[in-house]
Amino acid sequence: MSETNENNQYVALARKYRPQNFEDLLGQDALVQTLTNAIKSNRLHHAYILTGIRGVGKTTTARLIARAINCIGPDGNGGPTIHPCCECENCKAIAAGRHIDVIELDAASKTGVDDMREILDGVRYKPVSARYKVYIIDEVHMLSKSAFNALLKTLEEPPAHVKFIFATTEIRKVPVTILSRCQRFDLQRLSIETLMALFRKVLTAENLEFEEEALHAVARAADGSARDGLSMLDQAIVLGDGKVLAQTVKNMLGLADRQQSGMLYEQLLSGDVAAVLNTLQSLYINGATPMLVLQDLIELTHVVAKVKVLPEFINDASLSETDRELCKKISNAPMSILSKIWQMLIKGLSELQYAAVQIDALEMILIRIAYSASLPTPAALLEELKKKSRLKVDSGDLAHEDTALGRAEAMGITLDSTDDLLKLMSAKKVPMLMFAVKNDISFKSFSHGHIHIAVSEKADKNLVMNFRSFLERETGTPWRIDIDYEPLGETLAFIEAKELNRDKKNISEYPLVKAILSEFNGAKIETIIRRQIQEAENESPAEFAAEETITEIYED
Repeated sequence: MSETNENNQYVALARKYRPQNFEDLLGQDALVQTLTNAIKSNRLHHAYILTGIRGVGKTTTARLIARAINCIGPDGNGGPTIHPCCECENCKAIAAGRHIDVIELDAASKTGVDDMREILDGVRYKPVSARYKVYIIDEVHMLSKSAFNALLKTLEEPPAHVKFIFATTEIRKVPVTILSRCQRFDLQRLSIETLMALFRKVLTAENLEFEEEALHAVARAADGSARDGLSMLDQAIVLGDGKVLAQTVKNMLGLADRQQSGMLYEQLLSGDVAAVLNTLQSLYINGATPMLVLQDLIELTHVVAKVKVLPEFINDASLSETDRELCKKISNAPMSILSKIWQMLIKGLSELQYAAVQIDALEMILIRIAYSASLPTPAALLEELKKKSRLKVDSGDLAHEDTALGRAEAMGITLDSTDDLLKLMSAKKVPMLMFAVKNDISFKSFSHGHIHIAVSEKADKNLVMNFRSFLERETGTPWRIDIDYEPLGETLAFIEAKELNRDKKNISEYPLVKAILSEFNGAKIETIIRRQIQEAENESPAEFAAEETITEIYED
């Protein structure tokens, strides 16, 4: 059913094909089911709040609810129903927006407490001709604090003949005191598939020709909003002289040609910089803005990565045939490369916003990505640098981790040094005690069952007691601790820092490390990771350790 105009003037598609019953309400199955059950069991709530993005049917749903609870049927004897008859006087008047008992308020223009009091004065009076008096308040989040307070008491205990229906796009701005008194429905963003089905239905009813690719482009641009999509469809019909064609829609929306965008993406992956710039120039001349091209590439990166993780997604209705072909062509692209491209494209968004000439900025972004895509992986780079430097590292330069940590698993172990102590504390996961021992204690002597220490004045008063308890509990033997109250010597933390700096200096002299630091200007060694590594053909354990360490630095 569509609206008619007394003067035979054109009615916009978004108004003409507004849902007239709950069956026409797209993508809101949970809401329809809840209302159906509430009407059947006579459990209608006194207040509802509808939230969602623009154009998903909040106000339309509010009117449908008002019709459903006030419909009296063609014979005048019907009750509340999920299927309004659309024929009785109540249904017709509510649909036309002229029913005296259904009051619609735009909170964007009626924000004050006086406006709210004026409306609420009529709450105590029974409806004139309807079953319920319904108050529909659109954009309710724009009411002032005083207006909300004036509404609060009435909303909590309204008369039996009154129902409130609120609509908002900014649910977080509605006070929790209001939300707690309403049943909330989150109207879902419409999928591309749902929007395309709606567009087909509308264009078929209007006897207009269309191309599927054009509908897909409009559905993507609508971003889940039926009203936005129908408004763009209206514009496309006029621009295309009664036909909805893909090229017309692309020109209208300023979209990049999807096929050319796919070609551009392939060229980025292959590192063909000249081809990238030529394709970008072609897109720009044909009307695609730099920001739209960049957003298109970001979307393609997401699609390709998602298909790589979820292969069945390639058959999803939201993908165009062009996107499917692209995913098949570049299915072998490593996820590491896709992730890197994604990060660089996202960073490019902020660069474009502040660029004096956006197309120049986009060219530089794509040049950077194209060159980056062809860079070798960390493993390949290390292999190449190793060949150049012909590294043969003395395996004695890096120490192996001993087996004390394994011994720390059993009761009754022997601790012969502070190294054994630290490995035991690390294995037993006592980070706070370990931090205090490393920073607030200096060891003068250490042997199993007897240690001589100095303790910092700033240390916790229970540190020594907790330390002794830990040692005796984990080793199963009593411990004697001699304490000197004199200036703190070198702590374990100080010794570790000194050794780390020494190791950094030593490892930076390795030919492989020198080659890495030379290759990446400004790179530095942050930490050294020691591992137990088995001997391998022609290479020492120390060489493997150095390679793994530098690989991690490179990847970070």
